[in-house]
Amino acid sequence: MQAPIVTSPRNKMDSYESPDFYCLDDLLTAEHKLVRSAVRDFVKREITPIVEEYAQRSEFPAQLVPKFGQIGAFGPTIPAQYGGGGLDQISYGLMTQEIERGDSGMRSCVSVQSSLVMYPIFTFGSEQQKIKYLPRLAKGELLGCFGLTEANHGSDPGAMETNFIERSDYYLLNGSKLWITNGPIANIAIVWAKNEQGKIRGLIVERGLEGFTTNVIENKWSLRASTTGELIFQDVHVPKENLLPEAFGLKSALKCLDQARYGIAWGALGAAMECYEVARRYALERIQFGKPIASFQLVQKKLAEMLTDVTQAQLLCWRLGMLKNEDKANTAQISLAKRNNIDMALRIAREARQILGAMGITGDFPVMRHLMNLESVSTYEGTHDIHLLILGAEITGIPAYK
Repeated sequence: MQAPIVTSPRNKMDSYESPDFYCLDDLLTAEHKLVRSAVRDFVKREITPIVEEYAQRSEFPAQLVPKFGQIGAFGPTIPAQYGGGGLDQISYGLMTQEIERGDSGMRSCVSVQSSLVMYPIFTFGSEQQKIKYLPRLAKGELLGCFGLTEANHGSDPGAMETNFIERSDYYLLNGSKLWITNGPIANIAIVWAKNEQGKIRGLIVERGLEGFTTNVIENKWSLRASTTGELIFQDVHVPKENLLPEAFGLKSALKCLDQARYGIAWGALGAAMECYEVARRYALERIQFGKPIASFQLVQKKLAEMLTDVTQAQLLCWRLGMLKNEDKANTAQISLAKRNNIDMALRIAREARQILGAMGITGDFPVMRHLMNLESVSTYEGTHDIHLLILGAEITGIPAYK
């Protein structure tokens, strides 16, 4: 019998406060600050006391799913009539920032549910689908996943092989999807597949349909507290009413990815802020050669560069959030933020690990866990290099990946 997860002594004292060198709080509304405070308290209470042990065990804390629903982390920008929070995009960004400060895997769960499951149902679904699924997804009564990536088609999803054939009163779905966050435990999957004309459409596939199975991807060194898997479809009869009526072509799936990438840009900032704060506090407490290592020039250089990077990313996220609120943010702008902030967060995590020395690789501090997690965040929802090419196409008008 597996022993229960216990609270780590270190995490009993989560006294995190975020850096704000440029007084960016002055740009936030009272509602923004209230949302951030509520989620930060939740992370301190529910995530940081247990996440190191779950990561060590490579286990997802499934008990958090309904709790995320209770605090409004699922679908916060979805209108209240469908169970969402009706909040703006900066509120959503601040939520993902705080949750990823706790762990990237927890933010991945929230991002998938909000941006890749609820968003496509709200944007491309029928009224019947919205009423049926969105309120339960918002409460965490249902957990969803997003099936786009395949074993042979990652950065080129348009070449997908998963397909469906129309029958009298159902669609016959065949194929598989890989690297699917929430997949092994999801109740529903938003699956992208080609019809008989080779056109990509979106389908809501419920667990329990005959021929729909999932596998868990084991032996991950990253996102160990997240559950990742494979979706397999063997002659699955999908009811016709489960087709997303307004989802046409790959552009619909990519529109969902824009939503997710926006949240990731904020989330990576949260991980970076945590690593910076841990390194700063450690440097003030760690005594070598008779004085705190924070007094040495090289450590001060690292901290100064970390704070500069964090401040730049904070400004980038805030401005992108304002553009999103005005419905002016385009794919290339979101790609820039996603790529920049993850690159920044990885750099800060590595420097923080150096400041912590040998302690930096232990579970007594969150730095190595963040570093390993961010390696995956750098790859999913568009790799580091693909986002460079998206920007290159925007700059030159020439898509180099075609």
